[in-house]
Amino acid sequence: MSAIIQAFKDADLRKKIIFTIVMIIAYRIGAQIPTPGVDYASITAQLRQLTQESGDLYSVINLFSGGALLQLSIFAIGIMPYITASIIVQLLTVVIPHFEQLKKEGQSGQSKMTQYTRYLTLALALLQSAGIVALADRQQLLGQGVEVLNPDRNIFTLIVMVLVMTSGAVLVMWMGELITEKGIGNGMSLLIFAGIATRLPTDGLQILQNNGGLVFAMVVVGVVILVAGITFIEQGQRRIPVQYAKRHGRPSSVRWFFHLPAAEG
Repeated sequence: MSAIIQAFKDADLRKKIIFTIVMIIAYRIGAQIPTPGVDYASITAQLRQLTQESGDLYSVINLFSGGALLQLSIFAIGIMPYITASIIVQLLTVVIPHFEQLKKEGQSGQSKMTQYTRYLTLALALLQSAGIVALADRQQLLGQGVEVLNPDRNIFTLIVMVLVMTSGAVLVMWMGELITEKGIGNGMSLLIFAGIATRLPTDGLQILQNNGGLVFAMVVVGVVILVAGITFIEQGQRRIPVQYAKRHGRPSSVRWFFHLPAAEG
């Protein structure tokens, strides 16, 4: 508690904390707004029934998506396309020489890799949104024959749903980057944690009642591993340029090191 009080006494840190809280609240509000074309009353009733009958599966899905995915909200896709794109780009640095060269260029190369990650995020979000909408249209999202969309839908409605969910994923990625730059940092991890923390009490109780302590303990361990793993990856990406510079005796700036004359390099 004393650390929190000291943090709010610092004007700059207080602004960052307040900005982060505002972004998290906006993210949680968007996770509750249904996508146009969704029968919200029907999907809520179906989710309540399914979690009671098979609480392990649907409760875990709702837990990791913060309740947004199965409700088909505008943030249903969430941050997962960005996480997937980041992993893919990092893996491509091993097999694609151009990416490997960008990684060695320091800050400028990292900026280009960030742009590639954003483009790949957009593509993955569009693909995932189309897949989820297709499952919902075929009444297979929450089980065979379960209707979650408005009966009077048409192809235009489905296209709008895909575009809205894709835009929501891009907006979530932007919010995470804003938290990282202007907030307290680790924006992506904080958004994931906010979604998990929101659903954790309700879904945890349902899992405990329906499946016992063993399954509940496994879910808790999975949540801890997920959050810790994402945080470790993000912090590792931040430390790579600094550690590279230190190994060459230039701890102050990687960009300054690479601007040395070629004869000295």
